Amino acid sequence: MASLQNSPLDHSILICVSTLLLSTVFGSCASDHTLSSRTVALFTFGDSTVDPGNNNYIKTIPENQAHYKPYGQNGFFQHPTGRFSDGRIIVDYIADYAKLPLIPPFLQPSADYTNGVNFASAGAGVLSETNQGLVIDLQTQLKNFEEVQKSLTEKFGEVKAKEVISEAVYFISIGSNDYMGGYLANPKMQEQYNPEQYVGMVIGNLTQAIQVLYGKGARKFAFLRLCPLGCLPAFRALNHKASGGDCFEAASALALAHNNALKTVLTSLEYMLKQFKYSTSNFYDWLQDRIDNPYKHGYKDGVNACCGTGPYGGIFTCGGTKEVKDYQLCENADDYVWWDSFHPTERIHEQLAKALWNGAPSSVGPYNLEELFSVDEEKLTIGYMVDDPEAQDHFSLLK
Repeated sequence: MASLQNSPLDHSILICVSTLLLSTVFGSCASDHTLSSRTVALFTFGDSTVDPGNNNYIKTIPENQAHYKPYGQNGFFQHPTGRFSDGRIIVDYIADYAKLPLIPPFLQPSADYTNGVNFASAGAGVLSETNQGLVIDLQTQLKNFEEVQKSLTEKFGEVKAKEVISEAVYFISIGSNDYMGGYLANPKMQEQYNPEQYVGMVIGNLTQAIQVLYGKGARKFAFLRLCPLGCLPAFRALNHKASGGDCFEAASALALAHNNALKTVLTSLEYMLKQFKYSTSNFYDWLQDRIDNPYKHGYKDGVNACCGTGPYGGIFTCGGTKEVKDYQLCENADDYVWWDSFHPTERIHEQLAKALWNGAPSSVGPYNLEELFSVDEEKLTIGYMVDDPEAQDHFSLLK
């Protein structure tokens, strides 16, 4: 590649290039489409922790749906949306911090994919065998992403669509169901794999999914690692007679093993894959602290579910749509860490979103979400324009 000194650029072009940090690489020097006006899309993959209502549109069981009261009861939404929360979930807050509108579920009719889309499905796992036939598994979510890619290309053209894909943030929150239903509630799977082997299989498939997205142009990833699964009200209820309601250690041990393996994988991928950037945090300890010390964080109860029945509200009856119809509902969900037998309250989602957005390097890294959502200024430098083949094509438009 010739140096700038040998380049046939005239003086006016060099002046224009020097101001590219104030304009997009796809606009002219006179364009008013500046960095401040650019938005970075958000694509979400996962399970009920981040499902905004995709399961409203598939045939599944009541346990995998939340489009009925008292879900969404706090008034932010006009009616229950399918979110497993008393209101918003973490990706709603992330979108707000990124100055994006609410990101629609992929299956929502006439959904606008311009700012991203959410593919998550309650009950989904990394493995296709987890709740098979009742959910949109991760592999299917990846196929749905291909449809969105095609739609963006048709709408914006190939160059702009590639820009959207490469600048976007990919939020992934999945794995809990693989361990809760896919392993602990599946004696055949336990006979076939020991815990270490099973975790390796889940992580291997998750790693492959990350690489698939990277191959399609994704570069910026955010991961919500698993919480202390054994401390969910549902597991406390199951463990009630055996230990007096202590956390179910076997479930939490699987979550820890998953988190540690994922941490190792992400470190390796950052080294192996060019421009791969990611954000993650120790969600396990973060939530455990609120479970063990609720008053320190402004809660009154870190053990019981606000909505449910039985010991600790751990019998999953919230909404009365399941086999057991009776359920109790607390007066103020903001006082609770847990909304229902498996899912945290909106307040937990909000606090976690803030921690991931601009938390200290000691709690979130190697990038926080605010950094991932910022426009990649490296790509707007003269060095990038000279060295990157695609950038050269756009740069030639300025000649």
